[in-house]
Amino acid sequence: MGPEGIKQTIQTGKDIITIETGRLAKQADGAAVVTCGKTMLLATVVAAKEAKDDVDFLPLSVDYKEKYAATGKFPGGFFKREGKPSDYEILISRLVDRAIRPLFPDDFHAEIQVQITLLSGEQNVLPDAYAALAASAAIAVSDIPFHGPISEVRVAMINGEYVINPRADELENADLELMVGATMKDICMVEGESKEISEAQMIGALKAAHEAIKGQVQAQLDLASKVEKAQTKREYCHEVNDEDLRADMMECCYKPCYDFALTGNANKHEREDAFQAILDNYLTKYTEEELEEKTSMAKRYFHDIERKAVRDAILIERKRLDGRKLDQIRPIWTEVDVLPSCHGSAIFTRGETQALVTVTLGTKLDEQTIDGAVVEGTSNFMLHYNFPSFATGECKASRGVSRREIGHGNLAERALKNMIPNGEENPYTIRVVSDILESNGSSSMASVCGGTLALMDAGVKMRKPVAGIAMGLITDNEKYAVLSDILGDEDHLGDMDFKVTGTVDGITACQMDIKVDGLSYEVLSEALEQAKAGRMHILGEMAKTITEPRADYKESVPRIEKIIIPKDFIGAVIGPGGKVVQEIQKTTNTVIVITEDEKCGIVEIASTNKEDLEAAKARVRAIVAVPEVGEIYDGTVKSIMPFGAFVEILPGKDGLLHISEIDYKRLETMDGVLNEGDKIQVKLIDIDQKTGKLRLSRKALLPKPEGYVEKPERPRGERKGGEHKGGKGDHKGPRHEKKQYG
Repeated sequence: MGPEGIKQTIQTGKDIITIETGRLAKQADGAAVVTCGKTMLLATVVAAKEAKDDVDFLPLSVDYKEKYAATGKFPGGFFKREGKPSDYEILISRLVDRAIRPLFPDDFHAEIQVQITLLSGEQNVLPDAYAALAASAAIAVSDIPFHGPISEVRVAMINGEYVINPRADELENADLELMVGATMKDICMVEGESKEISEAQMIGALKAAHEAIKGQVQAQLDLASKVEKAQTKREYCHEVNDEDLRADMMECCYKPCYDFALTGNANKHEREDAFQAILDNYLTKYTEEELEEKTSMAKRYFHDIERKAVRDAILIERKRLDGRKLDQIRPIWTEVDVLPSCHGSAIFTRGETQALVTVTLGTKLDEQTIDGAVVEGTSNFMLHYNFPSFATGECKASRGVSRREIGHGNLAERALKNMIPNGEENPYTIRVVSDILESNGSSSMASVCGGTLALMDAGVKMRKPVAGIAMGLITDNEKYAVLSDILGDEDHLGDMDFKVTGTVDGITACQMDIKVDGLSYEVLSEALEQAKAGRMHILGEMAKTITEPRADYKESVPRIEKIIIPKDFIGAVIGPGGKVVQEIQKTTNTVIVITEDEKCGIVEIASTNKEDLEAAKARVRAIVAVPEVGEIYDGTVKSIMPFGAFVEILPGKDGLLHISEIDYKRLETMDGVLNEGDKIQVKLIDIDQKTGKLRLSRKALLPKPEGYVEKPERPRGERKGGEHKGGKGDHKGPRHEKKQYG
């Protein structure tokens, strides 16, 4: 047995959670293991002793990693080891990062690395609900300065009740699902989705989550009180300040910044140039030698002065940088069908933010496979968000998809997905791509609006249009101002970024980051109501371009039709090694996907050409068809015999066309009558109940000769005696008449 660790236990909802430190990863500055049932997470934190030169920000990195061994699985792919983080891991990392980042001291600039590892997991338990608790506990038991602890929980509304940290299968029936992060006093982070819930239900969920979080925060405080290292936080000095310079800059630069903030300039680059000119003008009073010493500090102080001036202008004069009222939305223009070769496309422009959004419709083969240690399955709706540097007029190297792009895309995807129909209403896999062409605030919400327009342009039968808006907040703890449709500067200089998406009937997703303490639920309620008014305005502007989905898909969209077949026929359609279905796809130029459920097989056939689609459908139906007496078939002669021909009427199903059933006239021989490979039309006249053999007739499809009278066929047993035995009986006509007409 190893050494005894220090433990603290807390009950949250139905969960009994244990936090332990002192046994694992003891060389880290702080480490904690959070256990709930079979789920175990190890979190560690390490901070550099000193800050690097010229670093005036917090270099924090948070990484969540899942070990596949945690659930007894092998990693997928060629390399059987954990590789780069999945989108799911990145999203969890962001949830933790956004909750803890604002709580480190503003003047602490040493590099910090937080790592959270899933050591053991359960298939029905989502570990992300415990990741922030583990990370915060690791920081709490360290000597790193931190204004926490914090924790996060998942809250869902199921059957009208709020449930904390529900199991994965319970979420299928949830009308709301949120991840909420908070300290003992205040909520600091929210992210989630819902099915058109009201603003009041959203506030109720936040309150329920916060109550659960308070117990987890107290458990961390109790744990930290037992750890000697955590009693004294490290001393640091990561900033060199010149208070005389700070005071002089405030006196010289504050009023010019304040006056310019009231001019109401809507051009982002002109505003940047104007503020820069104020700083440059101030710095002209110093020599080159003095500038080498003071420039770095002057830029830092000027940022604080600009922030104060802009905030004061809003709080005192109720005027924003671009001249808008607090609840006013920037001018909007939209357009659809801008890219003629795409299945759907749209441009959404709001002020200086612009998104070009495309929609591509594919088959089941295009579904996204999710193969995580805990979460696995497929997804037929995805939204990808791209943010190139030119969108902000910057020149930066492109280094692949950023965490921010993954996070913004996920938010927009969650906003739209509950309005995408399922089943027969939507047979497609849908990929939405939002390329940001300009950005000055809330490009993720532009992606939601542009996504709605592009989906309707593609003909996707959305239940309702969805719009999104980003809300901001400026407060000095006495006065406050809630801002609608915030600019990038208002996000950067403000106290809250609250993104809300929804339809005319309710909220579909939200994301909130709060940078101040003491934000009341009354202010949050006001922000939600103001967001609702803004959302309604944006939906109205979007309706000027398109109000409902196209009646039909564009010509380039593959048409998909489903055929339901008995499960016993799935193998026949696929064929040995896929030979049959591959041959059908090749000869009809279609894409065929075969799946099964508990009762039947499902064959999905996709093609951009109607004739090819019908040909493939006919081939599949022929394979699964059951021969029916009385039906007429287009057959192929497979072999010739002296007594007739065998004709294939369905794939793998041959019937005998007797010589007497070929024509009304008597045929003495099969010579020259039919040839192998001939296409003929026949009628199925009988199926032997014992052997299943098929009897076919071509004669039955020919016009009867004039004066022809059908002679009744005697039962087969009567042929053994009487008039047909050895020729001694009294024949009722020539013997050959029986052969000709019988």
